[in-house]
Amino acid sequence: MKVSNETTEMETVMEEPKMSGNEVEQFLLNNTEFIVEHLKKHGTPTLIKKISDIKPSTPRKMPMFNTAPRNSITTSMFKRYVEGNLTRIKQERKNMTELKKMSEAELFTELIKDIATELDVNVLCHKILQNVNILTKSDRSSLFLVRGSKENRHLVSKLFDVTETSTLQESLHTEETEIKVPFGRGIAGYVAQAKDTVNITDAYEDPRFNNDIDKKTGYRTMSILCMPISNYEGEVIGVAQIINKAGNGIFTVEDERLFEKYLTFCGIGLTNAQLFEMSVMEYKRNQMLLNLARGVFTEQTNLDKLIKKIMLDAQGLLKCERCSVYLIDDSLEGDVVFSKAFDLYPRDGGNFHVPSAALLKTSRNAEIARHVVVAAVPLNIADITQENDYCKGSFDEDQNFKTKSVLCMPIYNSDKKIIGVTQLINKINGNPFNESDANTIEAFSIFTGLGIHNCQMYENACKLMAKQSVALEVLSYHATAQNDETEKLMTCDIPAAENLGLYTYEFNDLPMSEDETLKSTIAMFRDSNIIKNFRIPYDVICRWTCSVKKNYRPVTYHNWRHAFNVAQTMFTILYTGGLIPLFDDLEVFALLAGCLCHDLDHRGTNNAFQVKVESPLAMLYSTSVMEHHHFDHCIMILNSEGNNIFQSLSSEEYRKVIKMLEHAILSTDLALYFKKRGDFKKIVDEGEKEFQEPIKKDLLKAMMMTVCDVAAITKPWEVQYEVAHMVANEFFEQGDIEKTQLGEKPIAMMDRDKQDELPKMQVGFIDAICIPVYKMFAELNPGLEPMFVGVSNNRNNWQALAEDNEPKTTEKDKENEKEKDEIKEENDSPQTIKPPRTSKVKPDQPLTARKSSIKSKQITPQKKVAIKEPKGKTKICMLM
Repeated sequence: MKVSNETTEMETVMEEPKMSGNEVEQFLLNNTEFIVEHLKKHGTPTLIKKISDIKPSTPRKMPMFNTAPRNSITTSMFKRYVEGNLTRIKQERKNMTELKKMSEAELFTELIKDIATELDVNVLCHKILQNVNILTKSDRSSLFLVRGSKENRHLVSKLFDVTETSTLQESLHTEETEIKVPFGRGIAGYVAQAKDTVNITDAYEDPRFNNDIDKKTGYRTMSILCMPISNYEGEVIGVAQIINKAGNGIFTVEDERLFEKYLTFCGIGLTNAQLFEMSVMEYKRNQMLLNLARGVFTEQTNLDKLIKKIMLDAQGLLKCERCSVYLIDDSLEGDVVFSKAFDLYPRDGGNFHVPSAALLKTSRNAEIARHVVVAAVPLNIADITQENDYCKGSFDEDQNFKTKSVLCMPIYNSDKKIIGVTQLINKINGNPFNESDANTIEAFSIFTGLGIHNCQMYENACKLMAKQSVALEVLSYHATAQNDETEKLMTCDIPAAENLGLYTYEFNDLPMSEDETLKSTIAMFRDSNIIKNFRIPYDVICRWTCSVKKNYRPVTYHNWRHAFNVAQTMFTILYTGGLIPLFDDLEVFALLAGCLCHDLDHRGTNNAFQVKVESPLAMLYSTSVMEHHHFDHCIMILNSEGNNIFQSLSSEEYRKVIKMLEHAILSTDLALYFKKRGDFKKIVDEGEKEFQEPIKKDLLKAMMMTVCDVAAITKPWEVQYEVAHMVANEFFEQGDIEKTQLGEKPIAMMDRDKQDELPKMQVGFIDAICIPVYKMFAELNPGLEPMFVGVSNNRNNWQALAEDNEPKTTEKDKENEKEKDEIKEENDSPQTIKPPRTSKVKPDQPLTARKSSIKSKQITPQKKVAIKEPKGKTKICMLM
C-alpha cells in the first residue's frame, strides 16, 4: 500500500504544468517574503555573500510632461506653419458680456494668456483692440503698421474700425484694401513721425484730420486718442488709435494710461510676429537657395536651360511680373556689351524671349543693367518715373507692359568678376522691392553666378574638345602647300587678266585646268595692284593661293572651283560692273581673299545637317556653323608659316582686314542674306550711290558676297545647266546619307527620287533668291545689268524644262488655267519676270548637243526688262 501511495503522488506531480521564466519572475516580485524564507532555509554562505554584494538599483524617475494643448513653436510645428499645414488650437474666448464684467487686472490676465498662446499677430492685435474698446469705452479702434525703407516710410492700415462686435475678417485689411498714410500726414502720420500721443476732443477742429473716410461711410468722428507703438529699441513699428468715447465724452488721462499699457503688449506681440515672419522668410529663402543649388549643379550641360531655370526660380521667389538675365560678352573690351539676354514675362504665357542684339543696344532696361555693371553695385528703383537718369519721358518699351519698380543685381563668378545681371521688374502686389527682396536676390545671385560660371566652363571644355577633334581632322586631311607646288606657280608665266577673260560675266572655268585656275587667281591679285600696293612677297602670295586650293575638299560642288568662280565674279563686278570707286585697296583685298576662302574645308553638307548630327562644328558655333568654320580655317592658313599675305600691313590695317574678312565670309550664309535684303532694298530705292556710311557699305559688301556666291545662275545657259546638276548631285549625296545613316526622309531638294523636279526647283530658287538681288544691283549700276539679264534668261529655260516635265493637259485644261491666270493677274501683281522664251533644252541631252542646240537657237538678251519683284512667297528649292 505504501508503494502504491508514493506512486500516486509522483504521478500527480508529473501531471502539474511547468511555469515559464516570466511567470516565475512575476511570482517572486509579488511574493518577496517567499524569497527571504527560501534563502533562510536553503541559502548557502556563498550565495548569501553574492547577494549582499549586489548594489540596489535606484528606480528611474519618469519625466513629467505637460500635455496641455498650446500654440508654442517647435521644429515640427514651425515646418508645418511654413508649409501652411498648421492646425490652429482653438482657445476659449470669453464672450463680450463676460469681458465687460471683468476688472482691469482680469482683462490683463486674459491678454497675457492670449500673448502666450496666440501665434497669429492679426488675431492677437484684434483681441487687444477689442479689450481697449471695453476698458476705455471707445466706439472703435484701428491699427496701422510701418512699411517702406527708412527714406520712404509710410503707414498701412492693418486692422480698421475694430468694434466690440466686429470679427477679424471684417476689420482686417489686405494689400488690395489697405490705406496708405505717409509719415507726417494726417493724425496717424503725425504720431508716427513725432512719436507722440495725440488726444483730440473734436477731430474736425484739428487741421491734421482727414475726413475722407467719414464722407465715404457716413460715420461722424469726434474724439480721437492716437498713440505710437514702439519696439524694444524705441523705433516706431505702428500706430493705434481709438475713436469716439461713449456718451460723446473725451478720452481722459486714465484712458491714455490704459491705452499705453495695452499698446506695450501690442508692441511685444508685433515685434515677436515680425521676428517670426523673418524666421519664416529666412527658412523659405534657405530652402529656395538649397533647391537652386541642387538645380544649378545638376544642370551644367546647357547654359540656356540653366538660365531659364534660374529665372523661373527668381520670379517664383519674389513674385515679380517680369524677370530678365543679361550675360556680358567678356571677349570685348571697353563699353559693356551683352552677348545674350533672356526675358521671362509670365503674362505672355510664361514664354522666354531672347532679345536681338539691336534691341539690347536701345533697350532702357538693358541700359539700367549696363549701369549696374559699370557701377558694380545693386540698384533698387522704387518708382522709375521719378528717376530722371533712366526715365526721360515715357519708359514704356512694350505697349502691353508698364515698368514701375526695378531691382537689379550684378552676378559674380568665383573670381569675383561680374559676368551678368539679374533684373526683376514690378512686384505682383504693386509694392516696390524692399530690403528683404534685395537681400534675397543677392544671395540668389551668388548661386546663379556659380551655376553660370560652371556651365560656361563646361561649354568651353566641350568646345575645346570639339576644336581638338576638328583640328585633328583638318591636320590629317589638309596641309600647307609644298615647296615644289609653290615654286611651280612662281615660275609660270601669268597671262593678263583680260586675256584670261576674267573681266567678263560669261567667264567659264570648265575647260580650264587646275593650274590655270591658280594662274588666274594670281592674275587677279596682280592686275588689281594688290601685290604691289601691299608689298606681298611673290612666294607668299603663290604659297597662300596653293594652300587655299589644297584646303578645299574634293566634294561635288563646294570645292576650289566654286571658290575661284566666286572670286572671279567679285573681280568682274568691281572692275567691269563699275563698283571699284566705292572701295579702297584694303577693302578690295579683303573681298577677293574672302571669296577665295568663303567655303574652305566644306564637307558637302549644309548647316542644318551639321546641327542634326551634332557634329563638333555644331558644338563650336551656334549660328552660321559652316561659315564660322570657313573663317577659322582661313585664319589657320594665314597663321601657317609663309602664308600670311597680310604680313606687311600695320597693326591697325591688319585688324581692319581680318574684321572685313570675317564679315565677308559670314555674309555668305543665306539666312543672313534674308535678314539684310530688306534693308538693302530700302537703301537702293532711296537712290543711294556713294555708300560712304560704314553701315551702308557693310550692307553693300554683304549683298555683293551673295551676288558672287550664286553667280553661276547668271552664266550662259550651257554653263548654268552643268553647274546646276553639280549642285543637285551634292545635295542628293547629303540626302542619301540622311536616308541610309540617319533613317530620315530628306527634303525635296535633297531627295534623289525627285531629281526630275530639278527644273521646277531651279525656278523656285531663282524667284526667291536670285531675281530680287540681281534686280537691285541692276538698278544700282547699269554695268551690273548683264547679270540680271542672264538670270532672267536662265529662268525662262528652266521654266521651259519644267513645263516639258509636267503631265500633258488638254486644250480645255489650258483654257481653264488661262482663266485662272487672268483672274490672278487682276487681283495681284506679277510674281515672276518672264522675258520672251526663246529656246527649250531637254535635260537628257549631252553637253555637245545642248551647245549645238543653243547655237542654233540663241537666247536674245532682254536689255530693257520691266523689273517687277515677285510678291508671293516662293519655296526655296535649290541653292547655288
